[in-house]
Amino acid sequence: MSQPRRSPHDSYETETTDHQTETETILLKHLPLSPDSPSPLQRDAHLQFLIRNLVQGFPSRYTSQDASQPWLLYWTLQSFSVMGVALDPNNKQKAIDTIMAWQHPDGGFGGGPGQAAHLLPTYAAVCALAIVGRPGPGGGWDQIDREKMYEFFMSIKLSDGAFLVAHHAEVDVRGTYCLLVTAHLLNMLTPELLEGIPAFIMSCQTYEGGFSSASQPYFSPEPEGPPTLLDSPRPPLGEAHGGYTFCSLASWTMLQPYLALQKPSLQRSSLNFKTLLRWLVQMQGSEIELGGFKGRTNKLVDGCYSWWVGGCFALLSSLGIVGAHGRDDNHESSTTHQEDEAWDDIDDSLWDRAALQRYILCAAQHPAGGLRDKPPKPADSYHTLYCLAGLSSAQHNVFLSSTRQDAIVRSWKTPPGSRSFESASMHEQLRQACFSHSLSWTEEEGTSRILGAQNNRMNATHPVFNLTMTHTEGIMAHFYKQTIPSRPKKM
Repeated sequence: MSQPRRSPHDSYETETTDHQTETETILLKHLPLSPDSPSPLQRDAHLQFLIRNLVQGFPSRYTSQDASQPWLLYWTLQSFSVMGVALDPNNKQKAIDTIMAWQHPDGGFGGGPGQAAHLLPTYAAVCALAIVGRPGPGGGWDQIDREKMYEFFMSIKLSDGAFLVAHHAEVDVRGTYCLLVTAHLLNMLTPELLEGIPAFIMSCQTYEGGFSSASQPYFSPEPEGPPTLLDSPRPPLGEAHGGYTFCSLASWTMLQPYLALQKPSLQRSSLNFKTLLRWLVQMQGSEIELGGFKGRTNKLVDGCYSWWVGGCFALLSSLGIVGAHGRDDNHESSTTHQEDEAWDDIDDSLWDRAALQRYILCAAQHPAGGLRDKPPKPADSYHTLYCLAGLSSAQHNVFLSSTRQDAIVRSWKTPPGSRSFESASMHEQLRQACFSHSLSWTEEEGTSRILGAQNNRMNATHPVFNLTMTHTEGIMAHFYKQTIPSRPKKM
């Protein structure tokens, strides 16, 4: 293929432009001879990389990740799952025993044995248990102390709807996302837990359209009682970032059933989807950058944003923002009417799925196994997962199916003595609505687009939780005590 054009240069050289030029020069060496024939996925090499880390232990350079032990395990296990590989029972039990050693006696999970409870490793530990855990003694699921975990969640909740990531720590929207995923998977959602979160999410959106890590709340003092939170000003803190943006948008998606149950007078304005969509589209690199994604404006492409930015488009589609692609016949998107605008004139070419697959296959694979940010950097477990998950999101169209959601609602078993949905408490309505909403994600048949050989194909992954559909259904069916209707068999 012909050599692509270099990025525009304003003849004012800086460290940023030097790094961009250097990166483009390196990536040029990884251009495939034909755009439709990228490097094949070195599946065996990647599996050996993951197995080596899991069985022999991580190299010494991972010492700095001592407080991220749940993440190291989750990245490894979910990488196996996306590639369609499962652990044997013996290694599953070893993983369960390791995870449960991270549970804090006062609720939640820490980054390692004896470490303080923290929202981020709590998410990683619970997701890892969704993959390898099971009900019953020693299975991990029934050994999770949900009561103490809920108390931990409420103890770090602030009056403006934000959460500290740990006691005496900072506010970070990634912590909010981790809390919401955990609460959804483990059936811990309550109106009190969710109160104020939508306003906090909205306040993190920056002028660019993406999201920052937090916002600065302001309060009005009252003669008696606590001060009143002001709707404005509430400026975001920091620049728009791919990781914060995914966590904010995924959180907003999870909050849709909660928002739908609010009184119309309490349903406030939504996110600014025009600026968000513009920012996301601009994060995809040009042809000379092989179509990889960047995480911030004027930064370099990085394989991990294949998921953090590339994964946002399925979420936008579920909110009715990216056209009608992936909807059931005769059904509108279940949340389109809740948003300010339904962009029916937007097509599916907002981002280049093939180009992203090309970047991952040609530039993100390390010759020795594992995946990476970009050449010539080494592979690591973090980039291995998020490159593979990004590859999955580029290959499959996973959408919110109204048909699937209706089937789940019809199969809902109300606990004995409970009232019907219309007369049930807000808590019970919330449980049912979030359960059916979370499990209605469906892969659209016949629309997968695999660049290169079929060996490059990944399993579809849940666009919000980043777990396979099977693992998501398994853990949620257990904690909600529901039987999930089977999906139609593929012909």
